[in-house]
Amino acid sequence: MTAGEVLKSFTQILRDLLGDDSIVLSPSTRRIDVSGWDSFNYVNFVVAVEMKFGVKFGVAEVESFQTVGEIVQRTLALLQASPR
Repeated sequence: MTAGEVLKSFTQILRDLLGDDSIVLSPSTRRIDVSGWDSFNYVNFVVAVEMKFGVKFGVAEVESFQTVGEIVQRTLALLQASPR
């Protein structure tokens, strides 16, 4: 799986959560850049990502992510580390 594919999935997850098909995420997107992406929806987003990709982020990681790109990179790292 590529970073672009993960980013595309993240975009769809957030569109579904916020009910806004105009959302387009990039690696540099921050939560503050997206209308309605508050802390509650951030938690819902993280849970949806974990469920879709079968990964689990640590609490400290979730609190430290600043950009969508950081979440994409961590997701890819977890996917690579998981047994197949």
